[in-house]
Amino acid sequence: MTNLAIGRLRRFSATPGQMAVVLLIAAFLLAFLLVPAATVIYVAFTEKGTSNLTLVNFLDFFRNDLFVRSFWNSVYVSSLSVVWATLFALPLAVITTRFQFRGAMLIQTLGFLPLIMPPFVGAVAMQLLFGRNGSVNLLLDQHLGFKLPFMDGLNGVVFVQSLHYFPFILINVSNSLRQIDSAMEEAAQNLGSSGFRLFRRIIFPLAMPGYLAGASLVFVKVFDDLATPLLLNVKDMLAPQAYLRVTSIGLADPMGYVISTILIAVSIFAMWASVAVMRGREYSTVQRGGGGLARRKMKRGEAILAYGAVTLVLLLVLSPHIGLLLLSFATIWSFSPLPDGYTMANYGRVIGESSIYIKNTLIYASLAGLIDVVLGGAIAYLVLRTKIIGRAWLDWAAMSALAIPGVVLGIGYLRTYYGVTLPDGTPLATLSIMLVLALSVRRLPYALRACYAAMQQISVSLEEAAENLGANKRRTVRRIVLPLMMGGILAGFVTSFSTAAVELSATLMLIQSNSEAPIAYGLYMFMQSPAGRGPGAALGVIAVILVAVCTFASHYVIERSQKAMGARK
Repeated sequence: MTNLAIGRLRRFSATPGQMAVVLLIAAFLLAFLLVPAATVIYVAFTEKGTSNLTLVNFLDFFRNDLFVRSFWNSVYVSSLSVVWATLFALPLAVITTRFQFRGAMLIQTLGFLPLIMPPFVGAVAMQLLFGRNGSVNLLLDQHLGFKLPFMDGLNGVVFVQSLHYFPFILINVSNSLRQIDSAMEEAAQNLGSSGFRLFRRIIFPLAMPGYLAGASLVFVKVFDDLATPLLLNVKDMLAPQAYLRVTSIGLADPMGYVISTILIAVSIFAMWASVAVMRGREYSTVQRGGGGLARRKMKRGEAILAYGAVTLVLLLVLSPHIGLLLLSFATIWSFSPLPDGYTMANYGRVIGESSIYIKNTLIYASLAGLIDVVLGGAIAYLVLRTKIIGRAWLDWAAMSALAIPGVVLGIGYLRTYYGVTLPDGTPLATLSIMLVLALSVRRLPYALRACYAAMQQISVSLEEAAENLGANKRRTVRRIVLPLMMGGILAGFVTSFSTAAVELSATLMLIQSNSEAPIAYGLYMFMQSPAGRGPGAALGVIAVILVAVCTFASHYVIERSQKAMGARK
């Protein structure tokens, strides 16, 4: 054997423990992500009742006016939601990163709040505030004699979704703006560029990677959302149609799988397009000095305009939370700008009837978060610290969960595992553990990116030093790597926990009884009737507080751990 061959063999060699971890992760992703998704796609391309491949199902889809209309409605809603989310996010991002603006951190924090409320819960609150007979339209009609169709049909879905998902654009654009080299702006100003022209020609193009990353996430999230259109009684969109076909006609109906396949295809295309647009272009800059755009002081007129714009956007952004809080205390709220009276009875009912929802949510979301950080940390270590063949495929397979909508994953689990039964005849797909696995698979990319980023910040020399002092790989990982990664691990856990706690699409497909249901399912059931919306709002407030407390606690622990690490240095 030549020296080159020996070198390659050593490069790609792995310990038995590392190979076992790779195989376990691969088996998990195969069983609970790739196989269910592949099953959905396979059924979409097979003739009903046989295993013969065919395109007839797709031809039937495009011959059906309802399905074609649903497809274009989904594209319309997703695209317009990106536009409106951009209009909400850009002013906040630019004002808080480019100007000396008092309260910038508070505004960024408030801008993140929509993500900790399920969008379908915000939809009910938005109906009460902006609906045809909501608070705003009643006041407009009373004082100005007209009403605006904020929440009518598809407009309502766009309004709710853009307010809920705009933080994706806000966070990514703000981060991109902070990374731009101030020398680029100074050079443009020296050449006579200023104001909006400077922003349009220099600043925003350099922040384009962040914007496209956020915009693609908004598009995919809106395109795949199930509960918000259903609660607003908008059924002619793709995700609701997939759910309705499976629940009303059954798992044997091929149209549910065709729609699911199209959902996957469009999600993949949107994510690919966001990368393809940037391909071949250069966005990097060489930072000098402190780097980042210089914050300039606003003139009086600019300050008034900025504070006015920020106040307007924040009022819109926080309106679902305000409406939800008012509804949770309301006795009756109908055809009036504010509730007729206030009571604590809704909270009493929720605490008495819905404690099981809260308990299940804590169990399911905690288990999902734990699974995610274990898998995410292991994949990050394998990719960055080993040369095992196929490690990049693990990363790709885990990240592909972003392109699999929750309703599609739920349908895939039912189709794949409903026929697999326990000794007592119970279908495997009906067990609550399947929901935990679905939630963990859906949130794995978030935890993986957090762990990956934390791993990248750890110098290999620290591990080499430990090994030179006699520590084996296992001891090095336990005593050196894990403590240094703890901030990223906690961030990944909280992200997975908080988003899993309000996941509804997969939950609607897999939950079989109220006794096994989490908060998201309970919220959806309460919101189905006017009589249940008060208690549902109370449960929604509890859900928001639960997620917010966990998020705050994680940030507190992360800061404490970082300070402790700094003190040791």
